[in-house]
Parts: sequence; C-alpha cells; structure tokens
Amino acid sequence: MFRRVIQLSCCLALTALSAAAAPLVGRMEGEQYVSTNGEFRIRAPVLPELGGSIEDSDSVVTFHDNFSTHVSIACFDLDATQRWELETRGRRDYLLYFFTDIVMANFTSRFPGTQIESARYLPELLEGSLIAYSLLPGGSNFTPPELVPGNAAHEPVTAKRGTLLFVRHRHVYVVTTELAERVTQRSTYKQTVEQENELLSVRLQALVGRMTFSRDQPRKP
Repeated sequence: MFRRVIQLSCCLALTALSAAAAPLVGRMEGEQYVSTNGEFRIRAPVLPELGGSIEDSDSVVTFHDNFSTHVSIACFDLDATQRWELETRGRRDYLLYFFTDIVMANFTSRFPGTQIESARYLPELLEGSLIAYSLLPGGSNFTPPELVPGNAAHEPVTAKRGTLLFVRHRHVYVVTTELAERVTQRSTYKQTVEQENELLSVRLQALVGRMTFSRDQPRKP
C-alpha cells in the first residue's frame, strides 16, 4: 500500500502542469509554500509574473515555468514497514533502495528506457543524502525550440533529472529537478556529463537550502 501511494503521488508530480492550476491543497504564506502536512515550507522557486505555477497533492508539490524550472518535492511519512527498512538497511542503503525500487520504477513505467546515469551518497548533507542522475527518453517538461525539419534534434528529447533523497523527522523527501538547458538550448548545448551533474547538484542543494522544517523550529512560549 505504501508503495502504491508513492507511485501514484510521484506520477502526479511528474505530469505536465495544466494551463489552469487547481486550488492548492497546501497553502501560500507570502512567498512561502507550506506543505499540506505542515512538515516543511519553502520559498517558491518560480514567479507568477513570469508564468510560474504551483500544483500540489497530499504528498507532492510541483513548481514549473516554461523557461528553466521544473521542480517537485515529495514528502512521505515513514510507516512501520519503511521504518524497519531504514533501520535494517542503514540510511545510505535505504535511500538507494528507495530511489531504485520506488522512484525509478515510476520513471521507467512512464518513460521506457529510463536509465540511472550515476548516484552518490553525501554523508554531510542533512545527516546523509543520496543524489542520483537519470536519463528519461521523452520525459522532458520543456518544449525544444523550433528547428529545421529533418534536423537530428527533432528526435525525441531525452531529459536529464537530478534527484536528492533524505530522511527528516520520520519522513522521506524526494526532491527532483530537470536540467532545462539540455532541451531549451539544444543546438548550442555543450555541457559535459560532469558539468551537468555539478549543475544539478548545486541546484538541488540550493533548493534544500530554501526549505525549513516545522519540527526544527523553536516552539513559541
């Protein structure tokens, strides 16, 4: 049941946003998005005046604009089974299991041929985080610029996404962003794999740096 909820929630987060956004399940407080369960808040990484939009569900929020940003943040409660998995596997192996068995399963079901490009564990970040890079054939949320018919760039776009996973206050977080330039600058794009990974890593860590967690905040007297 836990896996099914995660897969359905991830599917919602990874779909293209509709033109008319539904009312939020969470809420906005000024520039801050507050999650539905109240576990975290984040300064929104998109601006409405530049066409940015926000959609959410009980477990996932997605921020999107048409230029450079597609970000999803999922926050799932660790039920008894998942707590047992975490305790028996240890944090590093648990996060790798969660990514390969749950997140990647969802990517692959929607975009056949999806591959894990690489992954690494960051023990110093949030008491241990996993960052992974994946290639999704046809999985871009951005539209490439119009090109000359017959150009090889008309082949289906392979999106590259970075995913950062960590555990906080008995919740597992999955923060994902797409490397927009790979699609929007196709004819001039020259980044190496290492440069792509570094860019995604910097962006993901900056996103996490925007987040605050309710249980970290001091209680009011």
